[in-house]
Amino acid sequence: MNLNRTGRRVLVFALVVVVGMAFRVSWNALRDIAHVIGADPTAATLYPFVVDGLMALALVAALVLVGNDRRFALKVLGTYTGASLVLNYVHGLVPALHGATVDWGRLADWDPANWALVLLATSLPVGSIYFGSDLVAKVLHHQPAPIPAPESIPAPVANAEESTETAMKRSTADLPESTPAPITAPAVTAPVRMPDPVAVGFLKSTLPLKPVPAIGSTPKRTVAATSTRPRAATGRVPGAARSPQPKRTQAQLLDEARTATANLPDAKVTAEGIRREIRTSPANARMLRDTILAERAGTAGVTP
Repeated sequence: MNLNRTGRRVLVFALVVVVGMAFRVSWNALRDIAHVIGADPTAATLYPFVVDGLMALALVAALVLVGNDRRFALKVLGTYTGASLVLNYVHGLVPALHGATVDWGRLADWDPANWALVLLATSLPVGSIYFGSDLVAKVLHHQPAPIPAPESIPAPVANAEESTETAMKRSTADLPESTPAPITAPAVTAPVRMPDPVAVGFLKSTLPLKPVPAIGSTPKRTVAATSTRPRAATGRVPGAARSPQPKRTQAQLLDEARTATANLPDAKVTAEGIRREIRTSPANARMLRDTILAERAGTAGVTP
C-alpha cells in the first residue's frame, strides 16, 4: 500500500514523538548512572545524549552507507543499544540510584560486577567520540551510486512467460522425418602385406648418372636467352607514349586529295571517298570535295 505525502508526514511525526518519549525515560536512568561514576550536574545531564545520541547517529549512517560501512554502522548501533539497555537495567535493580544515596562509584554489591559496570559506563563517552567521528567521516565521503537514465532502463517485456513458452515450443517442433539411424564406424579391414625389402647392395641403378665436373674446372652456367625483337604492346598505349603525327596544312590536304581523285569522274568524287583515302576529318573532306569539283568546273568552262 502506497502512502501519500500527508500519510508519510504523520508517520514520521509519530515516530519522532515515540523516540523522544523513549529518550526521556532512558535519559533519567543514564543521568543517575553518571552521578554515581563521578560526573558533575552538567556532565550528568549531557551523558544520555552521548549514549542514546550516538545510537541515533549510527541509525542514520546505516540508512546512508552501503557494504562494509553499513555493517560497521549497524555494529555500533547494536553495541550502544546493548550498553544503554544494561545501564537502564541496573538503574531499575538498584533503587538507591534514584535518590543518589549510594556510595560514589558503586553500581553493584558484587565487586567484579561493579567493576564491569563502572568500566562500561565510563568507556561509553570515549567510544562515542571515536565511533561518532568515524561514522561522520564515512557519511561525508560516501559517493551515492548514479541513477541510470530512463533511456538505459530496459522496458518490461509483456507476457514474458508466454514468450518463453512459445520459444520452447518452436525449438521442440516435430521433425518432418524420422530420426536417422546412428552412423556406425566402418569395419576394419585386414592390413595389406607389403613385399619384403631387397638388399640394396645387389641392385643396379638404371638411372643415368649425373656427370661430375673435374677438379679445377669451372662449371657451365645456363644463361637465359635474350630476344632482340621488341615486345608487342599489350593493351592500349597512352597518348603521351604515342609518336606525334605531323599536322598537315590545307594545301597539303588539297594536293593529296587531287592526287587521289585524279582518275575519278566528277560523279565519284565524294567526301567519304576523300576522307578514307587521305584519312582526314569529315569537315575537311567536304571542303576538299567542293574545292576539287569547283576547280574541275572552272577548268571545263575555260577549255576551247
